Amino acid sequence: MMPLTFAKEGETTNIVRIGGKEDVRRFLESLGFVVGAQVMVVSANGGNVIVNVKDSRVAISREMASKIMV
Repeated sequence: MMPLTFAKEGETTNIVRIGGKEDVRRFLESLGFVVGAQVMVVSANGGNVIVNVKDSRVAISREMASKIMV
């Protein structure tokens, strides 16, 4: 298990756990980040991470991505 920020670009992984406060978890869930979902890192530059999750491309901050364990 590792944070999403450690996944390589183009690598597909499954979400194992989502950490953080309740409001952060709810926000990520509304974007499609739920336990068991497949995510693929499209690119990681600067402070943002762009991922494909549930057929959608989503940009989240590195801080948010560090709360998603894959």
